Parts: sequence; structure tokens; C-alpha cells
Amino acid sequence: MTLYEFAKGMFSFQFKLMGWNIQGVENIPAEGPVILAINHQSIWDPLVAASSLPRKVYFMAKEELFSIPVLGKVFSKLGAFPVKRGQGDMNAIRQSLAILKEGSVLGLFPEGTRSKNGEIQKGLPGMVLLMEKSKATVVPVKVYGTRKLLTKGWGNIAVVVGKPMTPEMLKAPDGVENRREWIADRIMQAMHELSIAK
Repeated sequence: MTLYEFAKGMFSFQFKLMGWNIQGVENIPAEGPVILAINHQSIWDPLVAASSLPRKVYFMAKEELFSIPVLGKVFSKLGAFPVKRGQGDMNAIRQSLAILKEGSVLGLFPEGTRSKNGEIQKGLPGMVLLMEKSKATVVPVKVYGTRKLLTKGWGNIAVVVGKPMTPEMLKAPDGVENRREWIADRIMQAMHELSIAK
């Protein structure tokens, strides 16, 4: 058993006890490169999302996390890799494309940082660059209940997986001035519209 499998099993058990609700997991393609576009509310989001999905997810995470003693190495063992926020980090882009070239799943938080009020923010166009270069399918994912998870998460944790969006489905119309921004907005809108089915 790998560290990833062990961690996934451990956190899955904990989240199930807390009333975990997972919907739309059948929308994750069984194979091939996939970019998960996930909303970002708390540090728990990657754990909740990865524990919900059948395929291993490689997460891009802020560089500062990898300087934490011990935890930094654990993040790397779990398949996460650093990105320098606020600039074009070519190393992170190359690593992302290598993951997608292998036909694996890349987890991104396209808002770039955690939402302070829980509302979905504007998506950065970097995910569109990765989609275009890799021809990967984009799948919007919305995580609920991770803000103050340990105190208010009981019965409120949910992950809703949206319909896959191929690069062909995300072509900007002629005349659009900023094509990547337009596509990023479409992805974030799809994420925003995801809701928990009763």
C-alpha cells in the first residue's frame, strides 16, 4: 500500500463519519489526462477532493507549504508539487504538463488562493494554457463544508463533480479579445452552477 492509498483510506473513513456526500463521481473519465478545476475554501480542500475520487490526483500547491519541516516531504510523497504564486512558474508548468502527458489527473485551484467569504472567485487563465498544451479534459469540482471543517463540517461535507469539458467544447467565439480569460470564466461558471442534489 502506498502512502497515498493509506492517507486516502484514513481520511475517507474520517469524512464518512462526518456525513460525507459525494455526487457525480461517474463524471471523472476512467482514463486519459484530466484537469480538475476545484473551488478553494480551506486547507482541507485537496484532502476532501482527493479522497472522493477514484483516480490519484496530483496537486499543484503553493511553494510555502513545502518549506514546512516533515510536512513538506509528506506533501511531495503524496504527489503534490510546488508552484510560485503570482508569477509564471515554468517549473510548475512543465511538471503539470508531464503529469498530463502521462495520462494522469492534475488537481488545480484556479482561483489561486482561498476564498475569504466562501464565494467562488475569478479563475486564473493558467489552467486554460495547460488544457490547450495537453489537450486534457477539464472537470469542474465543487467542494462544500470545508470552512471550519472540524467544528462546522459535520453533516455538511460534500463534493459535487460536474460534467467533463473537452478542449473542443471550450473554444472561444471569434472576436473574443482575451480567449483564455473567456474560457476560464466558462469553467468557473460551470463550477459555480454545481449544487448538491437532494
